Amino acid sequence: MEFETWWLLAIPVFFGLGWIAARVDIKHLVSESRSLPKGYFKGLNFLLNEQPDKAIDAFIEIMKLDPETIELHFALGNLFRRRGEIERAIRVHQNLLARPDLPQEYQVHSQYELGQDYLKAGLLDRAEETFNSLVDTQYGAQARRALLEIYQREKEWTRAIEAAKALQDSGAGARQKEIAQFYCELAQDELVHTHPDAALALLEKALATDRSNVRAAMLIGDAYLAKGDTEAALMAWRRVEQQSVPHVALVAQRLMEGYKAVGRAQEGLNLLKNYLAQAPSIDLLEVVFKAVLELDGVDAANHIVSDELRRTPTLLGLDKFLEARLLDAPPEVRPELSLVKNLVHSYTQKLARYQCSHCGFKARQYYWQCPGCSHWESYPPRRTEELNVMN
Repeated sequence: MEFETWWLLAIPVFFGLGWIAARVDIKHLVSESRSLPKGYFKGLNFLLNEQPDKAIDAFIEIMKLDPETIELHFALGNLFRRRGEIERAIRVHQNLLARPDLPQEYQVHSQYELGQDYLKAGLLDRAEETFNSLVDTQYGAQARRALLEIYQREKEWTRAIEAAKALQDSGAGARQKEIAQFYCELAQDELVHTHPDAALALLEKALATDRSNVRAAMLIGDAYLAKGDTEAALMAWRRVEQQSVPHVALVAQRLMEGYKAVGRAQEGLNLLKNYLAQAPSIDLLEVVFKAVLELDGVDAANHIVSDELRRTPTLLGLDKFLEARLLDAPPEVRPELSLVKNLVHSYTQKLARYQCSHCGFKARQYYWQCPGCSHWESYPPRRTEELNVMN
């Protein structure tokens, strides 16, 4: 009973303390609002009335009178940048930098924000210059990341390698995957200009950086083929199996053509059949189907497609099955079968896409770097429908 009485007495006391605290907070809030410059409310009013240029002028005047409003300008500049009003964001940050009495920490912060504005606007030269000036500041890691993005956009792969290594050495995380891809980009350029030896040297660096880089193994095979050494090319392409069996689908056509070139087509077909048994793939099935049709005839081609459809029932597989059936269909059923085939094929075109695992961007062809989010190696080597069936 004594315990309950004590609580009854305590409740009014706690209530009174809460009321006093609330009154103090309200008075503090009113005092703070009265201390704000009139120009602040003027600028805010301009913003609310969709008059951003007048708002900028008002806030600049505030900053001249009250240096404590610097954070307000950073918030305003970021707001404009997020809204895509880059010219206004640049103006805000340039006005900050123009102040001779701006403390050093705010000067560096203003430079960083201005660099972000330039980058968002696509003014890459100005952005690069700005971020280079920030490498030895507290914004060094962010500046190096921005420089790496710039060099990738400009396809300056040698500078991208340097930037990625510097970022990695600064303790900002591993970058082996990206660096290996940059070497592959350089090698690809050398192959386009028929310099296979230079390409091979770059690809060895790629594999030394990232032993699991499938693209490097594929390009090494392309380089040896360009040199006329098909056997070495086949050995390089077969290395993909050791790195990632699903990625064999990307090199299957190269392998089949290579084995044909050296007179061992059946050996190549048997190899691809083995890969297909390990990792079902509509792209790999396409290569195997054509090779079986050429080497073993229509019945064998029909048989392998039927087996794959039973093992992995997909519309993409059904499309290939109907294509195989049309090859030896009786004349009287061919029109109806062709109609069904065309209907299925038109629908499967939407499913026969690769999809980025990071942003979901879909593409008809396979990309090593996603066109949507710029991530490297974010595309699985299987089509979207196949992934859905497997999941």
